[in-house]
Amino acid sequence: MAAEKSGVSLLPPGFHWKPVDFSDGPPEDAPPPPLAVLENFRNQNFAGTGFNTIFRPNNVFPTTTFLNPVNPPPPQPPNTAVLELNLTTETLYFSDQLGNVPNRGFQNQGDITLNGISYLQAVKDVTNTDTGKADGEPADIHAETGFWMNVPASNVNPVVENSLLRMASIPHGTTINAQGGPACPQREPNAPLIGKRDITPFQLQGGKKIPKPRDSQIATNSDTPRLPQDLTLFMKEGTITQAILSDPATVLNNVNAQLTITNTLTFNVTTSNSTPFSSPPDPFVTEGGGTANIAFLVGATSNVPNANAIEMDATFWVETVNSTITIPASTPNTKLPLYLQPAFKPLDGSPPPPLPTFEVTPPQTVTQPINMNVTYTQIQYAQIVYLQFAGLVWPHASVATLVPAAPIILSAAAFAAAQ
Repeated sequence: MAAEKSGVSLLPPGFHWKPVDFSDGPPEDAPPPPLAVLENFRNQNFAGTGFNTIFRPNNVFPTTTFLNPVNPPPPQPPNTAVLELNLTTETLYFSDQLGNVPNRGFQNQGDITLNGISYLQAVKDVTNTDTGKADGEPADIHAETGFWMNVPASNVNPVVENSLLRMASIPHGTTINAQGGPACPQREPNAPLIGKRDITPFQLQGGKKIPKPRDSQIATNSDTPRLPQDLTLFMKEGTITQAILSDPATVLNNVNAQLTITNTLTFNVTTSNSTPFSSPPDPFVTEGGGTANIAFLVGATSNVPNANAIEMDATFWVETVNSTITIPASTPNTKLPLYLQPAFKPLDGSPPPPLPTFEVTPPQTVTQPINMNVTYTQIQYAQIVYLQFAGLVWPHASVATLVPAAPIILSAAAFAAAQ
């Protein structure tokens, strides 16, 4: 089978990196360095669903309306923060490779040549307080553009192994430079082991985290500064539960419990050059990376930021999913091609996983239903951005599961093999 390649180019047509002077560098026709694990993203578009949590700073000029008619009413400003919960849909577009991107070394450090892809991410809120499902009127809540790069090892200045780099720009006024890896992760069998992600705010004292939990983190509370306030319908639908508030990665694990995942590639990136706050297993940390924020986010002084993004940690999983599609019996009047989604194992109390669509054109009439084995790539990520305001650090967590956005075209040969 082959997926339709429909990556969105974010650069002018025909643009490619080219050193100005090749006299001391690679020849003009030198092949680009490998993309490593990024090859799985090249020229691909993905789409899917996820969950987002963010503690928003509050102030004495109310901009948030709490709708829950309780007595007494929920706290009004100047309470510190509003916990916003979003059921999301997402698209993630990747370009073709950039080619040779030279970085010049100094003195005893030789040059290195990077390669990578550009990307564009768009996230919509689809939370519906009337149904408790992700079927509300879409509202754009996040846009991000940047590059994923494969950075070769350097052996003198500095001594750093081969790594991955994510450079991103967010319209709120933050840019990130997150490095990590491994660039060529080992392919592990079965589904990933996705550990807990905690959204509890904390205070930093002597390098230690002192948790400062909020009432809004209790799902059954309906009189706290939270959007949505009343989670009764969401708990019933399994879209926002106490387990999910305690660990947003539950959303990813609930998806994977409904699928057959045969192998996984895992890699981490962080803006921290010390131990990351979220400390993924065996964190890959380099001396590079960091965040930069506009003056409004940083605040008048470092002691009174409005919402300073001080760190971002993210883990990505590239998974192979095995499943089946059922080709129904056809007649001469059956409209072709057929667009079919793969089977999954429903999990009681949890919404279904995002699924790709397979495009099938049977080469002959199908007299009885046929089950075909299929595979597809699934991307999952768990990300936490740490915001600093009101003397605390507030984890802003995002998780998502993404599958190919365009129909995956099954060839006639694949159809013949299934018969």
